[in-house]
Amino acid sequence: MPGFLVAKSGPEMVEEAKVQNVLYMSPEARAAFERAVNVVREELAELPARDAEAFVLRLERYWQDLFDGLEPPYGARGDFAVFLERLVRLLAARYAQRPEDLKALDLERNLTPDWFQSERRIGYVFYADRFAGDLAGVSERLDYLEELGANYVHIMPLLKSRPAGLDDGGYAVSDYRKVQESLGTMEDLRGLCALMRRRGMSLCLDLVLNHCASEHEWAQGARRGEPEYEEMFYVFGDRSLPDEYEKTLPEVFPETAPGNFTPIEETGKWVWTTFNDYQWDLNWSNPRVFVEMTDVLLTLANVGVEVFRLDAVAFMWKELGTDCQNRPEVHDLLQALRACSRIACAAVIHKAEAIVGPDHLVTYLGTDAHHGKESDLAYHNALMVHLWSSLASRDTRLMAHALGRFPRKPANAAWATYARCHDDIGWAIADEDASAVGLDPGAHRSFLSDYYSGTFIGSHAGGAVFEENPRTGDRRISGTLASLAGLELAQETGDDVLLEMAVRRILLCHALIFGYGGIPLIYMGDELGLPGDHAYLEDPNHRDDNRWMHRPRMDWKRAARRSSQGTVEHAIFSGLRTLVEARNHTPHLHAATGVEVVDELHPHVFSFVRPHPLGPLLALHNFTEDVRYASLDVPRGLGMTAPVDRISGGAPRIMGDEIELSPYEVLWLTDAS
Repeated sequence: MPGFLVAKSGPEMVEEAKVQNVLYMSPEARAAFERAVNVVREELAELPARDAEAFVLRLERYWQDLFDGLEPPYGARGDFAVFLERLVRLLAARYAQRPEDLKALDLERNLTPDWFQSERRIGYVFYADRFAGDLAGVSERLDYLEELGANYVHIMPLLKSRPAGLDDGGYAVSDYRKVQESLGTMEDLRGLCALMRRRGMSLCLDLVLNHCASEHEWAQGARRGEPEYEEMFYVFGDRSLPDEYEKTLPEVFPETAPGNFTPIEETGKWVWTTFNDYQWDLNWSNPRVFVEMTDVLLTLANVGVEVFRLDAVAFMWKELGTDCQNRPEVHDLLQALRACSRIACAAVIHKAEAIVGPDHLVTYLGTDAHHGKESDLAYHNALMVHLWSSLASRDTRLMAHALGRFPRKPANAAWATYARCHDDIGWAIADEDASAVGLDPGAHRSFLSDYYSGTFIGSHAGGAVFEENPRTGDRRISGTLASLAGLELAQETGDDVLLEMAVRRILLCHALIFGYGGIPLIYMGDELGLPGDHAYLEDPNHRDDNRWMHRPRMDWKRAARRSSQGTVEHAIFSGLRTLVEARNHTPHLHAATGVEVVDELHPHVFSFVRPHPLGPLLALHNFTEDVRYASLDVPRGLGMTAPVDRISGGAPRIMGDEIELSPYEVLWLTDAS
């Protein structure tokens, strides 16, 4: 009868869905897909029919994304079809091994694909040993994370790293399938993931894609001169090609690891080492590397990892005559990796660690042909850089101009927003942005390095210069949030006014990253105002890397003071709890909601609007130690007849036709009517 649905069997519905998906495939992709389905049905023959069909449906849904990502870097190879078959067999095999509770999570995430964009997502980042000793200790400290409100938990590198002392903070992985012995075992990691999942927490883990340790079994094979392993790296017989590459390559660590190539003692050849001589760059132009790293990702996903921080992705593809960063093939590969996860472990999302210039940053979430298909999350390092720039200058015009012209992200992606991280701060300020507001770009970057290293007269900061490059004048900065915001200096000098201003700066930093859009990341200790740890100077493995000053060990005695009123720890921790509660009850902060910077509202007040069906949210941030006044014209223009601050729950202070903001105050205004 007209208007009634005709009942269809499950297989009939699956076949109909297949037809719809196949219609949108290119002829080349369709032919490859038909071959892949036959492989999958063979590989999944032992699974229940519904389980197998669910995999086939996901394969169909994401096949074009997978094919489009793999064809540019590998399609011209004669073994492309063989490579695709091997990859498809791998995806099916790992799916077949996926535990039932994780398959249920896959289904849940299919139904709520915006789970990571929720305003209720709060991140916390730490090294397991420095936070709680080992993975068992982390399990015992989950109550603390729940109290803070964190439910996205990034445990810094915990996979087995090189044993020789220097390991770049764990980013020189010698075995992707084992946990560092001092932290526990893979079973401990599996148990922690399950425990966190029951508490509504998601574990984020680092997956180092650009390189592995020189002690990795692949590198050991290359040391022996075995061709199949040499082909997994960039190995050269002499310095001819390396010297040509060096003409356009920057140096990441010019002081401690100059150059980009290292001799292999056993063979007399040279290997590409972008970061340190013990970190060998993987050759992603070899499809075996793609298969091997995909296998690692899927294996860890089946342990229970829900978010992968893909490390150093900007460096994954090399091309002579370029700086070998941000090449088009990088974006193809990241799209293909994401498609693999969507097919075999749908609950998993990817976060790109691409600390690149403003013009390249949004591309890691997917633009143009990759729009919305590449990474689910990426670090908004431009927001972080301009936050510190505005705090030093007490002027928000550069920030407003730069972020105001920032490209829009895909609606299905989110930023990871942060005030600082485990790494140094590089002043990634575009020359044209600085010039547009009347600043000399080089002079401003130099000022910021002076200010945050404490050498600028009147500075409240106590950071340190990291890796000065005499050739470029580049000087990056190390330091905890407490040291950069002036809390350390205030406590050392006993200056109560400076102390209050430092606490306010710390809360302003967090309010900005909580409100701007995405998952805000709190770095361990910042919720308590932990100072820098200068004991790193006594460690021979750390003393040449001052980033260890902002990787302190958790001080649980200080943490215990978070409930004692009148302490700095209570002021910061309770202030963050207020922000967490406000964020949790402000749907305007869902990451799918856009951000529109309000330029030139006030030179000392950074402002943006989050449009939302419930009405707009206007955020105001006073970046100075003085009381400032913002015109009521903007909230009135947004239709706010009775604005209320979502953070305090009260009305803003209105003086005539202006809103009063106390030093470093932040307001999230919506209309109460």
